[in-house]
Amino acid sequence: MFLGIDCGTQGTKAIVLDAVSGKVLGEGSSAHQMISGANGRREQDVQQWLDAFESATAAALQQAGVSGAEILGIGVSGQQHGLVMIDERGHVLRPAKLWCDTESTPENHKLLEYLGGEAGSLERLGIAIAPGYTVSKLLWTKAQFPELFARIDKILLPHDFLNYWLTGRCCSDYGDASGTGYFNVRTREWDLDLLNHIDPSERLVKALPTLLDADQPVGTILPAIAERLGLNPNAIVSSGGGDNMMGAIGTGNIAPGLITMSLGSSGTVYAFADQPSVSDQPSVATFCSSSGGWLPLICTMNLTNATGAIRELLGMDIGAFNQAVSASPIGAQGVLMLPFLNGERVPALPHATGSILGLDSTNLSQANLCRAVVEGTTFGLRYGLDLLRNSGIKSSSIRLIGGGAKSAVWRQIVADIMDAPVICTTGSEAAALGAAIQAAWCLSRTSGEGQSLQALCERCVSLEPASETQPIAANVAAYQRVYQHYRHQLQGI
Repeated sequence: MFLGIDCGTQGTKAIVLDAVSGKVLGEGSSAHQMISGANGRREQDVQQWLDAFESATAAALQQAGVSGAEILGIGVSGQQHGLVMIDERGHVLRPAKLWCDTESTPENHKLLEYLGGEAGSLERLGIAIAPGYTVSKLLWTKAQFPELFARIDKILLPHDFLNYWLTGRCCSDYGDASGTGYFNVRTREWDLDLLNHIDPSERLVKALPTLLDADQPVGTILPAIAERLGLNPNAIVSSGGGDNMMGAIGTGNIAPGLITMSLGSSGTVYAFADQPSVSDQPSVATFCSSSGGWLPLICTMNLTNATGAIRELLGMDIGAFNQAVSASPIGAQGVLMLPFLNGERVPALPHATGSILGLDSTNLSQANLCRAVVEGTTFGLRYGLDLLRNSGIKSSSIRLIGGGAKSAVWRQIVADIMDAPVICTTGSEAAALGAAIQAAWCLSRTSGEGQSLQALCERCVSLEPASETQPIAANVAAYQRVYQHYRHQLQGI
């Protein structure tokens, strides 16, 4: 039995995986709250993560009907790019700034200028740092909270922090480290000079976690934490990784040929690569994977947060919202939404705001607004998929995950806009599943059994035949015209 944890923006999910049968026996979840500001602030109190970890784990074990003593390993997936700062006494210095925080955009511009712009950042790091990456959060903290900055002893990503809480050891894996902005994805090393540029005292360099290979354990769970969670005190904690890296494992995307698309709070599209072929497109992040390769990826900042905002504005539940989307035709009778409520990363429009275009007295309806927000968010994913395809990524199908993937009408819209068949994996918690699979792989390697990640994925990742959705030729042609209209509107922003 293995425990998989996914600490996301909206909450923490836990699953119990039987790695012999490949079945998920139990699931649990617990919600988080966000600290938000009109200036782009998006933060969370990390104590919420710990409380949610405990309650989600208890619920998953109860549903599985197994004892925590049977858990042999734990894998942790975490939202990428967040910054957790800890002092020498082990105290968290302030709330964690999240991936969707854009308050440090001015600091990101300063760092990009130092690196020689996006081209210089790509050449040096293999990625173009963007607002939301961890590195600008450090410079922002130095400017806004110098007294706290002077107390930094450890700088950790969200999943690193949870592993630290579990084991007392500060480590990171290559995949999640890729999204910090102070890591070289080609050489798989920290960029120490960049951190010393931010703070010449070398405080940040000394605060870095140890880097681990994907199949290496961080350690065993601390006795006090094992007792608190009711888990086996000999359970190992695997390296874990970012939610996208764990989602790749949880969808079996560990070899070239597949695309994973996530319809979550943010939207992501990624594919496995066995070489660090860095795209010349700054919006394509050639992260390392948490399975030994690389994971070229694009991320949009607005997806179910935007569809959820419209749904709540109109007072609809999920069922009514999906019915409204179905009732509106392709193109929403001319209503086009640019759903950039959080600014946007892909397309690269960090200062953009949302807008609704094409309204007139004949098309202003709830159905058209609902259709327009789903289409608008999906066009952002199409924009990113085009970038991946232009950089050499090839695939014949898309594996769809995230809350939006549960909607049959949205699956059809994705298939038609992408002109590719889509299918969902069985179970909705791909990142938590990937974390549990990685924990099983890690224990196998540590114990000398040598079970391959591929074999574990073949056993534990299954597809849902009823969800398979083929593109419809007439819809593909109709959407191509609407998508070009969307692209044209971007030019005026």
